[in-house]
Amino acid sequence: MLYDNLAVNDQGHLTIAGIDACDLAATYGTPLYVLDEDRVREKCRTYVEAMGAYFAEGSMPLFASKTLSFRGIYPVVQSEGMGADVVSAGEIATALSAGFPAERMYFHGSNKTDAEIAYGVEQGVGQFVVDNVDELETLAREAKAHGITQKVLLRVTVGLDPHTLAAINTGKVDSQFGVPIETGQALAFVRQAIATENIEVLGYHSHIGSQIFDASSFCDQVDRLLAFACDVRDELSFVAGTFNLGGGFAVPYVEDDPKVDIAANIAAIAEHLSAGCAAAGYPVPRILMEPGRSIVADSGVTLYSAGRIKTIEGYRSYVMVDGGMTDNPRYALYKSAYTVLNASHADAPADFTCTIAGRCCESGDRIAEDISIAKPAHGDVIAVLSTGAYNFAMSSNYNRVLRPALVMLSGGEARLAVRRQTIDDLLALEL
Repeated sequence: MLYDNLAVNDQGHLTIAGIDACDLAATYGTPLYVLDEDRVREKCRTYVEAMGAYFAEGSMPLFASKTLSFRGIYPVVQSEGMGADVVSAGEIATALSAGFPAERMYFHGSNKTDAEIAYGVEQGVGQFVVDNVDELETLAREAKAHGITQKVLLRVTVGLDPHTLAAINTGKVDSQFGVPIETGQALAFVRQAIATENIEVLGYHSHIGSQIFDASSFCDQVDRLLAFACDVRDELSFVAGTFNLGGGFAVPYVEDDPKVDIAANIAAIAEHLSAGCAAAGYPVPRILMEPGRSIVADSGVTLYSAGRIKTIEGYRSYVMVDGGMTDNPRYALYKSAYTVLNASHADAPADFTCTIAGRCCESGDRIAEDISIAKPAHGDVIAVLSTGAYNFAMSSNYNRVLRPALVMLSGGEARLAVRRQTIDDLLALEL
């Protein structure tokens, strides 16, 4: 099995955190998002403990809400000692509704609307990650109107390509995110920000991308960020006390993907940073990171029911399921690889080669192509692994398909966290 919380029981069914996947499908219906809360907590603790052990005092991980935002996730990450990275008023409101403290939120986004900036200030969001000069000026006006000094990090682009997918690469100079160091604009950005009333600059934010398997790219990022910080110190006499390195540690989606030792990588980054700071005579900053995928992706499984099964002679066999790009658009977007199992016959040989297709009227609605699973029959439960990140969060009602339910597993018990959308829900906003 790809992960140690997956197994096969005496009935030959896949189990997730000790619970029969077929029983979950029968109880809650399909498609169904399943999230192993205990595994999520384990991942949170890995980050919290490693960052506390290796980085400067005050360092902490921030859960990247964009990967999986619903009320039930915020009490989990809060209780494990994490902050939250939020990117919209909707994510802020969701976290607040779950009791997550606004002062532990960091508000990101390259195009926050004026209304969202006002909302964030009104709600007492702890720090804004300011992406550009236009946003800085709007935020300063809003902070002044509320009689506060808003703490901020300034997002800069370090000009680094970690050789990940273009769609999830955010570190290059030519990016919609942040202000580039290479062109000299980032230095001017810092100069303006530290001179702006009602704004307190605490440090810098940088993000280089996602699905990064080792520390080397982060060490390169640290080098460039530290060199910039030293230039700012020398030019403007400003010493940044916080570096936010973003997120990006990878998770394995298929057996051939390497497994990442997160704690060891954090230790390597910390050692590299300390050495660099010592050489530059720069005080070691506190470090923030924004894990999302590596917290929830491999804690999630999506369950489907097999529908029509057909073979095009001389070409391929199709197994069509009752979900698809509406609940998991990542294959349509990125051709993302997944591990797929026949959960109803998890003990049987995976000797049937097929393409898993969704129910939408789109030729691109597929979850996996030319994979081998135990041959399914109509109604068998099909499990797709590592779907905890960017699946629920990116779901849609294309073809007017209803969004699935989400259940959380903990201590051998399942509980409904998000109910299945209904036709009434679908029509509720229409006049």
